Amino acid sequence: MIILVINAGSSSVKFTLFRMEDEAELASGIVGRIGLAGTRLNYKNFKGGNLGKEVFVADAVEAVGIIAGVLTDDRYGVIDGEKDITAVGHRVVHGGEKITDSVIIEDSVKEIIKKCSTLAPLHNPHNFKGIEASERHFPGALQVAVFDTAFHATIPEHAFLYGLPYRLYHQDRIRRYGFHGISHKHVSGEAARFLDMPLDALKLITCHLGNGCSITAVEGGKSIDTSMGFTPLEGLMMGSRCGDLDPAIVLFLMEHKQLGYKEINELLNKQSGLLGVADIGSSDLRDILSAKASGNHQAGIAVKTFTYRIKKYIGAYIAAMGGVDAIVFTAGIGENSPIIRESVCDGLQRTNGLKIILDPEKNKAGNNKLGEIQSCLSRVKILVVPTNEAREIAQQTLQLLQPLEKNGMT
Repeated sequence: MIILVINAGSSSVKFTLFRMEDEAELASGIVGRIGLAGTRLNYKNFKGGNLGKEVFVADAVEAVGIIAGVLTDDRYGVIDGEKDITAVGHRVVHGGEKITDSVIIEDSVKEIIKKCSTLAPLHNPHNFKGIEASERHFPGALQVAVFDTAFHATIPEHAFLYGLPYRLYHQDRIRRYGFHGISHKHVSGEAARFLDMPLDALKLITCHLGNGCSITAVEGGKSIDTSMGFTPLEGLMMGSRCGDLDPAIVLFLMEHKQLGYKEINELLNKQSGLLGVADIGSSDLRDILSAKASGNHQAGIAVKTFTYRIKKYIGAYIAAMGGVDAIVFTAGIGENSPIIRESVCDGLQRTNGLKIILDPEKNKAGNNKLGEIQSCLSRVKILVVPTNEAREIAQQTLQLLQPLEKNGMT
């Protein structure tokens, strides 16, 4: 069975093709800079074939057409034709409260995705275009939507409500939704398998640290709290997003700096976080760490602020769950930065007697691979778990397909 995973964004369409019998990755790539000058296809396949070329693409529909073409190309392709693809799994950011699991895409699902565009205007409209494009280019394939918000649908009401008049939740559904759910779900399962323990018996804190950052408390395999909220702006300080702040700051800026909605949105989402605090002209943590190593005080403050907030959330979630069995680091920073992992864990040694102790040598050697990095004295496991959202989407798509296959419906 062949499953194609599509992640359609505002200016790119990422794709991965899986053979699900052995979960082999047959091909992957991206059509980037869609609608801009220099639109490119970057592609690789399991045979070692690599292709990078400029393509003429105006939108997601044309991008998916390019993807269909390269997957079936005589030289670079890995399938005979589009009909070889059984299903297409789509990453969709927001399903609201209506969709709390992966679903086969029907007209009713499309309507919910469109309605949730008001909650995720930067993502859902582009995810929807990817679905329509796939329906056109792969008409024989089952289309499946896998939602970033779905994993967090188990957060209890007392944790997802804000201290606002209840009518704003009842009427407008203003609440904590959480994001990065596909990643948090994937690494939770991988951590349980690595530890050889049932997921429903574990208390995990999963730290997805990249340009966007979020932390989730996972108890018994379910999300019970997460740092991102109504939007992905809440929570940790990120690459260019501010994270948690006093909402009155916005009122202050509007009154005393005469900033309007668009200027505030730009400031909080694109000019803040590591970019704004370090003030070196880059949101890339590698650049900021390099500046810190060169003696830049402000860069050092940015790193300390970043890791301090991560540590606070870990402490809060240990309290919320009444303990923790493992702390998981994942995503670009979490998987690849020993300095950040060390800084986050420093000071946690005596947390509620849990002895959360990092092993320095294991930590240095632990980048970008599944493994333990805690000391033998630590009562809590500390893991690096590479995330793979595309694989998780393929697996969830397969789960929906299997009952249909048994009944001869695929």
